[in-house]
Amino acid sequence: MIRLEDVAVRYRAPEERLGTFKEYAIRHLQRRVRYRDFYALDDVNLEVQRGEIFGIIGRNGAGKSTLLKVVSRVLVPTRGRVVLGGQVSPLLELGAGFHPELTGRENVMLNGTLLGYTSRELEERMDAIIDFSELGSFIEAPLRTYSSGMAARLGFAVATAWQPEILLVDEVLAVGDESFRRKCQARMQAFRDAGTTILMVTHDMGTVAALCARAAWLEHGKICSMGPSFKVIEDYRAA
Repeated sequence: MIRLEDVAVRYRAPEERLGTFKEYAIRHLQRRVRYRDFYALDDVNLEVQRGEIFGIIGRNGAGKSTLLKVVSRVLVPTRGRVVLGGQVSPLLELGAGFHPELTGRENVMLNGTLLGYTSRELEERMDAIIDFSELGSFIEAPLRTYSSGMAARLGFAVATAWQPEILLVDEVLAVGDESFRRKCQARMQAFRDAGTTILMVTHDMGTVAALCARAAWLEHGKICSMGPSFKVIEDYRAA
């Protein structure tokens, strides 16, 4: 369902710190700005099978979120290609696609529309979304009054209100209380059993061990270890 072939993402950044945009613009026009290239992903090859929950682990800045953004088409790789066998439902960042001044209910409509659902489809699932998010009366409050955990619960409830073909999850299960994390894990396992492919980034080794048969350890944009999740976790901890 997901195949990455020699995927690389290159960024270019100034070698020295420039305090203001004006200073940068002047030095850029004078051709005095020196750049360095770095790779967030460097020749990554990866295959995820249909109905598999595949875990991506690694330290902050290793390239995990960049990998998910490439798969979701948010980023275009510098080289290589991404082949997908189904429609992607991304849940990449807390509050992505939400507006802080809109209520939770209004944000369900906004976020769901961005995911490709119609107003009628969203209205039909609204009660189920609110029920799963456990927000109760807070659904009528502006999103700016929500904690990060509340926003994450709402985002997860919208993204998983319908069974997706491919679900991308980035650290969403790291927030909220233990009971809600168990509920999210149960929904993901039900999706997997019904054929959904899930690519999940997390720092929680327990979640990887519980949900993922296979995983990959990403470091400095390169895959250092890939295979059975218990073996990848052992390699990561040993390093």
